[in-house]
Amino acid sequence: MTWTTRPRSEIGGLAAIQTGSGQNIILLHGVGLRAEAWGAQLDGLASEGCLTAPDMPGHGDSPLTDLSIRLSAYTEAARGVLDCLSGPVVLAGHSMGAMIALDLAAKTSDRVCGVVALNAVFERDANAAQAVRDRAAQLDGKSIADPTSTLHRWFGDVASAERDACRRWLTAMDPAAYKSAYSVIAHSRCPRRDTLEKLSCPALFLTGSLEPNSTPEMSRVMADTAMSGRAQIIEGAAHMMPMTHADQVNAAISSFLNELRP
Repeated sequence: MTWTTRPRSEIGGLAAIQTGSGQNIILLHGVGLRAEAWGAQLDGLASEGCLTAPDMPGHGDSPLTDLSIRLSAYTEAARGVLDCLSGPVVLAGHSMGAMIALDLAAKTSDRVCGVVALNAVFERDANAAQAVRDRAAQLDGKSIADPTSTLHRWFGDVASAERDACRRWLTAMDPAAYKSAYSVIAHSRCPRRDTLEKLSCPALFLTGSLEPNSTPEMSRVMADTAMSGRAQIIEGAAHMMPMTHADQVNAAISSFLNELRP
């Protein structure tokens, strides 16, 4: 598919793409991306409910108003979108968006009826944790970071429309906003084990079999830790699987939504 810019509305203080009707589903993207990263889900799952994909603060058309490097700032921004929607809501988040979705689900258990965490990181080992902190430390918040190494981690050396779209989004982003978001990824330990143990809603943990950072083992452990969790591993997928393996991701989310329906 093509990854072109779509019309937005202001919802809860964030610019957001909205499509479909019925069950409210919020889609939270990862660092350096924007709502269009969910394009294949916005198209493929529109019959499943009302899909709302916001640009997170500092991304896309949403301004960054809080430079304090805390996950809670992003969670509160997502809560603003949630508060504008009626009825029980399903949260789906990718990468940092998964961290936000799990944090928000734990804090608003009365509103969230299910959560899908795609490519979520959990309890990194010491080497992996240091590597991501080192990458964050290299960001000066003033100059646009060279996306080459990021794109290599996400896509390898394979050229694609998805890779080109991610390059455009990464290089168009305000450097201060990118540093803020990336620092959350680097320094936050969310989701914490005790948070997952108390997560009361059903939770699906999705990742790819080729994902070296948000590994299959991480998803399995999170699923085992959550009160009502399960893991699903998409064969041949890596970090950007909502874009690169959209059919499999959509099928997994659709199945999960069907399980939530009475």
